[in-house]
Parts: sequence; C-alpha cells; structure tokens
Amino acid sequence: MPSKGKVQGKVYVIDDDEAMRESLDFLLGSAGFEVALFDGAVKFLETLPGLAFGCVVSDVRMPTIDGIELLKRMKTLHSPFPVLIMTGHGDVPLAVEAMKLGAVDFLEKPFDDERLVGMIEAAIRQAEPAAKSEAATQEIAARIATLSPRERQVMEGLIAGLSNKLIARDYEISPRTIEVYRANVMTKMQAGSLSELVRLAMRAGLLGD
Repeated sequence: MPSKGKVQGKVYVIDDDEAMRESLDFLLGSAGFEVALFDGAVKFLETLPGLAFGCVVSDVRMPTIDGIELLKRMKTLHSPFPVLIMTGHGDVPLAVEAMKLGAVDFLEKPFDDERLVGMIEAAIRQAEPAAKSEAATQEIAARIATLSPRERQVMEGLIAGLSNKLIARDYEISPRTIEVYRANVMTKMQAGSLSELVRLAMRAGLLGD
C-alpha cells in the first residue's frame, strides 16, 4: 500500500494485545495517519479530554473496560470521535451492540488492511464537520462563561433587540453604564457587531431559530 504524502488524520488504537498495537501502528503510519497507541481503554479515557479529533480503533474484548463500556462512556462524555470496533471470530452479537451504542462500523480479525484504512478515512471524513461544529459551540459557551452576571443580562437585552436606554431602565442603571457593559460584552464574546453577537448567541442556543 503506498504511503500518502500528507497526514490523513489522527487514529487512536486501543488494544491490550501488544503485537496487534504494533502491527496497526506500522500499517496506519504507512498509510499517512498520525497514530497514538493505548494498551487499554482506561488510559485512553483519562487523556480523551485533551486529545485532538481523530478516529478510535478499539478491540471489543479488553480487561477492565471493554469496547462496549468504552462506547457507553464516550457517549456519556458526548465525544464526537468516530469509533471502529475490532472483533474476534464469533463476536458478531457484541459488534451489533457496539453499533447500537454509536460505533460507526466493525470489522472482524483478521481483517483486510486496505479495508481498515478505507473505513478510517470514511469515518474521519463523515465525523469531522460535526466535531468542528461542536468545538466551535463549546468555544462560544466558554466565552459566555467569562461574562459577569450583569454583562450576561446586558447581552440578553441586546440580543432581544433592546436599546441601551431600555436595558438601562430595566435594571435601573444609567445608559452610560450600559455602554460600558456593552463594550465588555462585545470584547469578551469577540463580536465585531451586534449581528455577530446575535449569531453567536444563536449558536450557543440562547435564541430560538
């Protein structure tokens, strides 16, 4: 299989079998993926919050946390990472359960190398837009979290279409003070205009469609 020139994306391999991990490391590295290896799901879940988006390739039968439990925990964490499950002969019922829990696909060992590479490419391509969208939404939520309670009130007034004067009257403070709060809101939300602030608020779910 020819090596690709550019990095295709990240792949996180989880398998307690060292030989399988090393084999997948070589195979996927040769195909142009950036590979990280984990000998169990516990270590992967511990590092998951800080990991860049990528495809997870996990064995279904592992000690402590198996592939099924891994999928359940990733679902609880709202992880956008696509998961491919590797199964042994006769593990089809487990594989079906994995699909019900959100695995994008499964393949039985021993599997065809090119089929695995194709499945990973497809999984990343399909899941990446949603992952980027989720990351952007979380970034906006983080900006909102930096607002003081009063700044949050002023922002809610602005996105409701109220003027500085009306917001000032609602909270019994001067319009000049509202201007200061408004400037703080625009800076913290990284909004260059009121329309941009409204778009950010919609993205964060503060406004209906």
